[in-house]
Amino acid sequence: MSRFVDPLVVGRVIGEVVDLFVPSVAMAVSYGAKDVSNGCHVKPSMAADQPLVRISGRRNDLYTLLMTDPDAPSPSDPTMREYLHWIVMNIPGGTDATKGDVVVPYMGLQPPVGIHRYVLVLFEQKSRLVDGCASPPADRPYFNTRAFAFNHELGLPVAVVYFNSQREPSGNRRRR
Repeated sequence: MSRFVDPLVVGRVIGEVVDLFVPSVAMAVSYGAKDVSNGCHVKPSMAADQPLVRISGRRNDLYTLLMTDPDAPSPSDPTMREYLHWIVMNIPGGTDATKGDVVVPYMGLQPPVGIHRYVLVLFEQKSRLVDGCASPPADRPYFNTRAFAFNHELGLPVAVVYFNSQREPSGNRRRR
């Protein structure tokens, strides 16, 4: 029996968001000085601005990046699964997400209750996706990563990173 258990399986990312896949591209995610690893905690205030997402790969390869919250609005009742936070397409390999085309602008974290998982999924594209080919979804709730990948012929992911976040307590208020 293997001693290593994939954190994407433990975190239920594989199964609830994506199917089992073999990672083939390195993806590094950071919010400022905080490097994100599977299962780590990121405060919403740290994630107000989009993360830096670096990807390996050859410069001629193109990638699509998605970020969703599969626990919206509540982990115990995720009736809005998945809530879409970001889509960037046509990212050249060996660069970062800022070099791609933003289809859905980044939305910071706003977990209302409980601990939410935020999942960044990277797909390799078969070709450049041109304007109009990848129209943004009508709304952010009820997004489906698998359906999006199928509709855009993206196949299985090549990299996935997820982290946890929860609502921060209100500022320290003076008691009277």
